[in-house]
Amino acid sequence: MHTVEPDVVTDVLIVGSGPAGASAALALSTYGVPNIVVTRYARLADTPRAHITNQRTMEVLRDLGVEEEVVAKATPQHLMGDTTFCTSLAGEELGRVRSWGNDPLVQAAHELASPTRMCDMPQHLMEPVLIDAAVARGTRLRFSTVYKSFVQDADGVTVTVEDRLRGDTYTIRAKYLIGADGGRSQVAEDAGLPMGGQMGVAGSINIVFDADLTKYTAHRPSTLYWVLAPGATVGGIGAGLVRCVRPWNEWLIVWGYDVTAGAPDLTTEYAESVVRKLIGDDDIPVTVKSSSAWTVNEMYAETYSADRVFCAGDATHRHPPSNGLGSNTSIQDSYNLAWKLKLVLDGTASPRLLDTYTAERAPIGRQIVTRANKSIGETAPVFEALDGLSPQTPEQLWANIAARKDATEAAEKQRARLREAIAFKVYEFNAHGVDLNQRYASEAIVPDGTPDPGFDRDPELYHQPTTRPGARLPHAWLTSGTRTLSTLDTVGQGRFTLITGIGGDHWTRAAEAQDPAITTVVIGPGRQYEDPYGDWARLSEMADGGALLVRPDGYVAFRHVTAAASAEDAERLLSAALRRILGHA
Repeated sequence: MHTVEPDVVTDVLIVGSGPAGASAALALSTYGVPNIVVTRYARLADTPRAHITNQRTMEVLRDLGVEEEVVAKATPQHLMGDTTFCTSLAGEELGRVRSWGNDPLVQAAHELASPTRMCDMPQHLMEPVLIDAAVARGTRLRFSTVYKSFVQDADGVTVTVEDRLRGDTYTIRAKYLIGADGGRSQVAEDAGLPMGGQMGVAGSINIVFDADLTKYTAHRPSTLYWVLAPGATVGGIGAGLVRCVRPWNEWLIVWGYDVTAGAPDLTTEYAESVVRKLIGDDDIPVTVKSSSAWTVNEMYAETYSADRVFCAGDATHRHPPSNGLGSNTSIQDSYNLAWKLKLVLDGTASPRLLDTYTAERAPIGRQIVTRANKSIGETAPVFEALDGLSPQTPEQLWANIAARKDATEAAEKQRARLREAIAFKVYEFNAHGVDLNQRYASEAIVPDGTPDPGFDRDPELYHQPTTRPGARLPHAWLTSGTRTLSTLDTVGQGRFTLITGIGGDHWTRAAEAQDPAITTVVIGPGRQYEDPYGDWARLSEMADGGALLVRPDGYVAFRHVTAAASAEDAERLLSAALRRILGHA
């Protein structure tokens, strides 16, 4: 039992102000849960870092009320998507991939899948949006505050922190602790979270710089330009990478180094030489702003919590930036955890509900670590098509690249291999299923007894909507009076929602009798919400009188595909489902 009086008291203490910590704070404050964020740094992110923001994350931000601000500050989707492979920005172009939903067929799939659009929102712009909104809603933020250790007991966690300005230490007493302190998480280490995989599998360098590259990029707008140059196969991502931070004058280069030999001396001269090599134009003015070395990791936590201590974000899944999954998965971790903490803290749910956090998010973390590292390997065939992987002189690589233009049978085969290799990168740049097909299996999901039909198409490339328990609620456009809104706009807001239609009166009455309160949504002609396009009727996979119980995070927790036989049946089924979800069963 805790005896020493703490200096500060809160419900939830969050260590780290990156995407995972900031979004945890935002969600908790939105739900009215007192929380404190501490960060060892004196400011928020000052480099672009994570940037790709997918549709599922935008749905989370939509529910948390910051979508519009993110859209206003981000690079829009239509400027993200002509991923280009070249010898340098000023050099030869080898091919392109329509990326991030900009292929016409993929774009249609994006439009059908969600009310949101993906965008490019660099981390140094994203963090202030999340943190500012969190603080405005009640989060207390402490910069220059270093997490030192924690001790937990049956009632809470006592955390010792150091104030870097004063140089002293003090304690914060919280009911729960969230470690969102990144890829070298001290909280995860102190909690003893078991990890799979390995750290430091390759080395990379980030170089942030300003340069007006409009003449090389504006006609083929993209977030990423991949440079196949001598030495590019060394290190983390399989090629030299020129990433657009802000069109078309703020940039970040990723270049590899031999991790066994250690990082090079990151002088301004060295950074400029790499920048010049990848741009291919020595006359353009360049201002290097920063450079840093990092290692490519392939590690994931097998358990995300230890009693009252939970970890999220890079603390639990560490991987390269391929597929742009890092901050997306981090924000979605926190969104999954926050509503569960809220319901446990206010006594609505049993602490057993918190066990479902690991059950639901750990498989996702492992999947995205595997996918991101697999994408690195899928760059090799581009080099193989140019015979660029075997040791050779730069002159030989340039000769191989030039040979693809010859009118010979060998060159024709080389061109075909190169096209196929570049096209296969769709698994990194258009993995719509990886973004949206996440399915949960836990005690907070009630199976409906129907067999899982699996996926009709490649589940990494293609999103397949379903109302099966454990899946995200499908998006369909509805109307309510003169308003047009998504099915996703009818759920969330920290509450459970029951969705039914004409003939579902037993369900709505049962929902109104539950504690906690369940919001009811009735879809049908003349009802609260109408389905003018028939989209919901096609996607709902149930009769009009059937019912879905949707969790605060937009995931289907319970489904009954037909009308309830009686009011008593509806009450019994819904009550049993809710008891299970809340950990009372």
